[in-house]
Amino acid sequence: MAAGSVMTATAGGAAVAAPVSAGYLQRKASDEVIYFVLPDRFAKGDVLNDRGGLSGGSLVTGFDPARAGFYHGGDLKGLTQRLDYIQGLGATAVWLAPIFRNKPVQGAPGRESAAHHGYWITDFTDVDPHFGTRAEFKAFVDAAHARGMKVYMDIIANHTADVIQYRECPANDCAYRSKADYPYSTRGGVSGAAINSGFAGDGVGTKANFARLTRPDYAYSPYVPASEKTVKKPDWLNDPAYYHNRGESTFAGESSQQGDFAGLDDLFTEHPRVVQGLIDIYGQWIDDFGIDGYRIDTARHVEPAFWQAFIPAMQARARARGIENFHIFGEVFDTDVAALARHTRVDGFPAVLDFAVQSAITDMVAGKAGTDRLARVFAGDVLYEGGAATALQLPTFLGNHDMGRFGYFVLKANPGISDAELLDRVTLGHALMMFSRGVPTIYYGDEQGFTGDGDYADSREDMFASQVASYNDNRLVGTTSTGPSDRFRTDGALYGRIAGMAGIRKGHPVLRSGRQLVRNQGDKPGLLAFSRLADGVEYLVVYNTGSVPVTAQVEVETSSGLWQSVHGVCAGASSAPGSYRVEIGPLDYKICVSKGLQ
Repeated sequence: MAAGSVMTATAGGAAVAAPVSAGYLQRKASDEVIYFVLPDRFAKGDVLNDRGGLSGGSLVTGFDPARAGFYHGGDLKGLTQRLDYIQGLGATAVWLAPIFRNKPVQGAPGRESAAHHGYWITDFTDVDPHFGTRAEFKAFVDAAHARGMKVYMDIIANHTADVIQYRECPANDCAYRSKADYPYSTRGGVSGAAINSGFAGDGVGTKANFARLTRPDYAYSPYVPASEKTVKKPDWLNDPAYYHNRGESTFAGESSQQGDFAGLDDLFTEHPRVVQGLIDIYGQWIDDFGIDGYRIDTARHVEPAFWQAFIPAMQARARARGIENFHIFGEVFDTDVAALARHTRVDGFPAVLDFAVQSAITDMVAGKAGTDRLARVFAGDVLYEGGAATALQLPTFLGNHDMGRFGYFVLKANPGISDAELLDRVTLGHALMMFSRGVPTIYYGDEQGFTGDGDYADSREDMFASQVASYNDNRLVGTTSTGPSDRFRTDGALYGRIAGMAGIRKGHPVLRSGRQLVRNQGDKPGLLAFSRLADGVEYLVVYNTGSVPVTAQVEVETSSGLWQSVHGVCAGASSAPGSYRVEIGPLDYKICVSKGLQ
């Protein structure tokens, strides 16, 4: 295939070469700065799609801009119009929360909420009309690519929206029923009537074996309400036979992979029809839009064999379209490095979201841990499949839409903190993320100082003027401005500081891909120093997480003699071969570079 072209499909399915500005395609995953955004909360482009084409009240349309858990009106057109803002921050890739068509509202009476987040999918083939159309998604992808920016889609293989019901528990609160107590071979328990004769269990993933699994009522009696018989797309998703139907997950043991996730219908991902069906679905989005990567939701709740088939299929599909650096990273909500690494070694994930780094940075910057906390995480990089090379492409982050915002964590640990100290601590957290190994991932709104009130919907503030009272009274980082207002300023303290960090990272490739070596650490807040090394060049990155200045001698390469400043004040020469003197103020960082003896 010629350079500067990608393969695209015509209406008849034939692959043809189409010219493209291919510079962004050459960037490795480790070269990116990711901006994670919930389209509903970012920017409004078309008020006509606020209700998703539905008529009625908020419990039908899901739209209520005054309630935190409902749709607020952001969309793909608005996101496209704000690409200047995102790119100005230094982001090179945009990760969107799921944009597929969702069940608008779910929840028991009095506890309803809406699918503003995008994780309650009914139609995996189309864009949710609350966000726009397929044409508008294509316009967004094309506009991003024209700027040299990548687009990562958030996808789900574990579950669909809550549609399937069980006759045994009309309230839809069925307890999990295990394979031992409710085997596939009997109906309703070990003493029940024999069914599914000859089925060898879900560990034998052949079509012939699963053809013997003719009845899905081994644990419960699943059914689809008449009003939702055909709500899912593709059509095969409407058949209960393609779901586990074992009741609510306890998020422990077997149920973690086979139970319903908070009521959501748990896909039978061992079933060969489901495996191929999801490969077809997500392969088509690559073919149709030329996206650049997938963030995979709830990855730990699907068995390894599925990922071992799915991930190579997506990589092959991307390569066929000329996308060699397709980035796949799974959500494994665990702060234990060994647990994270297991999913790269066993499941075959090229990368996972680095919850271990997130936890360490939060504890350090909040003043709850010494600097050895992060050093211990980095020491575990050898556990990943591919070791340190894989660690370079793990997306690192400070907070997100599920757990809460970084500013909230800092405030919670330091409730009486001054505005100046809050800004310094949050800035330091971003610097720790931006210059250590991994792919920095900025949660939308953090650059405007958003702090939120906790997790889930409390951390999903609107970038446009909000009508949610609990959003409008929040304390912000780097500004005293509160109340309903658009939050797209580019002259604010945090926006400028983060953009400056991203600019440094872009201008110094060793800070993106260089080998990382921890030089100084301690069991209390204070000095953390590490080197980034490549091609005879050493960058020394120094942080002070403490409240008093630090002066120390730091080990460096003996060949690193003369130094220049990248950020902050740096001594011009090593004190002696292999030793460099650093002085750094409280809650500050500096970056020095040496290209060897001169």
